[in-house]
Amino acid sequence: MAKSPNAFRTISEAADEVGAPQHVLRFWETKFDFIAPVKRAGGRRFYRPEDVTVLKGVRRLLHDEGLTIRGVQRLHKEQGLARLAAYGDPTTLLEIDADVEREPVVSGAAPFEAARLGAILADLESAKARLEAVLRR
Repeated sequence: MAKSPNAFRTISEAADEVGAPQHVLRFWETKFDFIAPVKRAGGRRFYRPEDVTVLKGVRRLLHDEGLTIRGVQRLHKEQGLARLAAYGDPTTLLEIDADVEREPVVSGAAPFEAARLGAILADLESAKARLEAVLRR
């Protein structure tokens, strides 16, 4: 029988749902003060659905996006827990970003970017030519 979406999760259930081992979740508790599962008798941890969403966001930021622990701490400090949880739940991300003004996406690179990328490409092509000349000798 499956649990309700609002039911608390044990650490093993949370670890399976998040995609990280249990010891990693316990480690994150020491590094992130906003991860605080409910502890029952005997020290058993129970994670609320919101906790699991935050854990998914932390896992995504650390493992997929390449942030450091300090980077996630800074993100939490600057943007809050709701923004951090949004990384764990894509539907929430859309709600949070709805009020953020975005510049229209223009096809192709901006003139400044195009010039900069052209200069980089020219440097790479000249380096390639020099390397090929050295290899031919």
